[in-house]
Formats: sequence, C-alpha cells, structure tokens
Amino acid sequence: MTIVDADLLSIQEARDCAVAANKAAQAWLHASQEDVDRVCEAMATAAFNAAERLGTLAHEETGYGVAEHKRLKNEFASKAVWDSIADVATVGVVKQDFENRLTYVAWPMGNVAALTPSTNPTSTVMAKVLTSVKARNSIVIAPHPSAAKCSLEAANVMALAAENAGAPKGLVQCISKISLPGTQELMRHKYISLILATGGTPMVKAAHSVGKPALGVGPGNVPVYVDRSADLEKAARYIVASKSFDYSTICATEQAVIADRPIANKLMQLMQDQGAYFVDAEPAKKLSAALFYANGGINPLSVGKSPQYLAAMAGISIPEAARILVAPLSKVGPEEPLSREKLTTVLGWYTVEGWEAGCERSMEMIRFGGRGHTQIIHATNEDIILAFGLEKPVFRILVNTMGTLGAVGLTTGVMPSMTLGAGGFGGSITGDNITVYHMFNLKRLAYELREPPAAAMQPGANPAGPTPQDIEKAVEEVVYDLLLKK
Repeated sequence: MTIVDADLLSIQEARDCAVAANKAAQAWLHASQEDVDRVCEAMATAAFNAAERLGTLAHEETGYGVAEHKRLKNEFASKAVWDSIADVATVGVVKQDFENRLTYVAWPMGNVAALTPSTNPTSTVMAKVLTSVKARNSIVIAPHPSAAKCSLEAANVMALAAENAGAPKGLVQCISKISLPGTQELMRHKYISLILATGGTPMVKAAHSVGKPALGVGPGNVPVYVDRSADLEKAARYIVASKSFDYSTICATEQAVIADRPIANKLMQLMQDQGAYFVDAEPAKKLSAALFYANGGINPLSVGKSPQYLAAMAGISIPEAARILVAPLSKVGPEEPLSREKLTTVLGWYTVEGWEAGCERSMEMIRFGGRGHTQIIHATNEDIILAFGLEKPVFRILVNTMGTLGAVGLTTGVMPSMTLGAGGFGGSITGDNITVYHMFNLKRLAYELREPPAAAMQPGANPAGPTPQDIEKAVEEVVYDLLLKK
C-alpha cells in the first residue's frame, strides 16, 4: 500500500515553485520595458478572452456568487487593471527631478508569494499577476483550497501567454497541491521577498507573521449612510444592485444601510421596488443563526448565496423575486451578529436622526469589523460628504456609487484593483488599492546640490583620551588610598 503525505507533497511543490520563480526572476530582471509591456499585454488579452470560461469554473468549483458576475469581474481584473498600468514605467530610469538633481530607477521586489481568496479567485489571480509581472517580479499563487482548480487554470492561462510572448518559464506559477503547511513553506522560503495576501483575517495575520514585507488586506464591514439630501431612487437602485452583485462576495459590498429618518420609509419602499425583501424580527433571528456560529464566525455554507438559498437554510419563506434580504437592527456588536460583515445577500438596516447620528453609527460598524476599509455615503450636501471624508477611519469613502464596483475602481477614479488596503487602522501597511506602484522600489541617484559645511571638513578637536599608563597610575592611587584607610 502506498501512503501519500499531502502536506509533504505541498511543501515540496512550494519549494520547487520558489526555486523556479527565482530563476525566472533573475532572467526577467534584464527585460526591457518593451519586453515587459508585450508580455503583460499578452497575459491581459488571454485572461480577458477566458473571462467567461473562468467565471463559470469559479462558480462551479466554489458554489459562490453568479457566474455572469464573475465574468464581469474577470474582464475588469484583466482589461481595466491592465489599462490602468499599461503606461507606467517600471524599467530603468522612470523619473527625473532636474531641480533637485535626483534620478529615480525602478527596481523589482523580487519573488512574490500571492495568497488568493475563494470569493474572487480568478479575478484576484489576474490582477496580482499583471501588477507583479509589470514591475518585473516573478509570482507564485497560493490559492484557497476551495478554489484551487479555477485559480490554477487562471494562472496557467496567463503563464502560457507570457511564455509565448517571450517571458522566461516559471515567471508565473500556481501551487496545485494546496495545504496550510505548503502555503507557510512558500511564504517562509528564502527566495520569497514579498507576500501579497487577500482573504480573511487568519490568512492576513499569517502573512504578516512571517517576518517579511507583506501587503495584507482583510475584511470590511462597510456602512452605507443615506442622507435626507440624497437622490433616493439612485441610492435604492445602487444599494440593491451592489449587494446582490455576485451575491456579495466583494469585501467592499454594503453591509448595512444607515437611513436618515425623514427619508427612511421612502428609501425602504424604493429598495423594495428593486427587489429588497425586509424580514421581521423572528426571521432575522433565524437568518442570524444560519449565517453565524456562536463564536461569531461566519458559516461558509452561507457565503455568496442567493436569498432563496439562505431562506431555505434558515427555514423561512421569501418571495422568488427577492434579490436581497434586509434585516432591521438596533445595535452594533457581538450581541447582534447581523451587524458583522456578511459576504452574502443579507443587509442590515438602521434608522438614525440626522447625519451626525449616521456618522456615529457608521463609526460603530467600522470599529466592530471594518477598520480602514470603506464607507459609502449617498448625499448631495457637500458639507456632509466632506464631514464623512474627514472623520471616518477608512481609506475609501465612496460618494453616490456602488460599494462593490466603486471600491475596486470600476465606477470611480481609484486605481483598479482586487486588493484593497486598509491602512494602519486596519493592520495594513497601506490604505491604497494595491497596484503596480506597490510592487517595485525606487533607487535614487542623488547628486550634490550644496557643498558640506566647513566645520564638517575639519579634523576633530576633542582632546586625546587617557593613555594606558594614565589609567594604570590612577588605579594604583585608588588602591593605595584604600590600603591606607584600613
């Protein structure tokens, strides 16, 4: 009988990938800007052309979300991400400051270990590969176990396109034998120089604990405040569409509506017109029990599911036309599980009196589980919009747009990315949308602007210290004095 140790196989594959990546990176270091751009464009095109097939594969393997929406995310992560970085210089001299006589030279990070999630598996692979290779790094993908096949296929599509366009073999790789020890071995390997982690809190903590540079981003608990000055029809349409998009598997999706009291009833009606189904207290308790374990952890069987699926899990009845479920809530915290992040089609609902109360409720949600991530506001009063921007400890304040598509940069001007930094508030090194600029360093050639001060050029004026003879004489005198005292 043959005994197979899956962990050992995974560890060995991680080592082999790291070695091959390092060899490829050494060759890629000498690529020209034309080489880099040709290879990346080929990868982006191949990924875009495979967007529908990979979206279907991701849906079938994970059971999360909507295949058509995953296609849209794949198209975004290939074409939109590439378009946003195509003109960025990443080879050789990339900038010159003639006034200060500084010349900036791009230098890659080296070999990237990229941890990818099960919720957006293929699109995250695409974005990370493009931004890493554009900066002249190699990359090894370590996918979530429940999305191993679709992540591997996405990486293979891009690796083949890269090699056909002239990239060295091994520049883009993906681990196929997934295990926690294997992923840990990859992150700790001596040839890995940067960890790029997207996923849940445990994954991000693991990435930061290795002792290497890490760009780790975790969960969001995104509040959406709707002010009395808002365009209510637009707000209702966007909130329902955003929460139902891919069944809420993007971490910037709306988690609770915070409605200004004068417009709350109208907003509720408009959301119902868009397919939001509001549940009463008892069904809400059943939903809560179905979505979360007693310790607050989310039930993975509920992630990325339709309202009808969730209703069956909870044992409640809802209309077939419902696009999302909305549960009225009164507090934020562990005693109210539905105030947590919910990567599925359930939305919380709060009513407040005025924007100041809306601001405070938003802060409660952010502190409870979304530090540094995202806040959404629907309003036309610019003073209130600015107040939210100044006060919230988050790095994306989205104004009058969808949370899911606004935060990643599809409907806003932020950099297109599937990896959203949460900054110091959220335990990340940056609050940016992670893109090519985070994947290389800049060397600086610094020429003299000013002659050094004259004093800096003079020899030291300090008197010479005591000689060994001086020290010996001082010791003898102390000893002699002690003997006399006896």
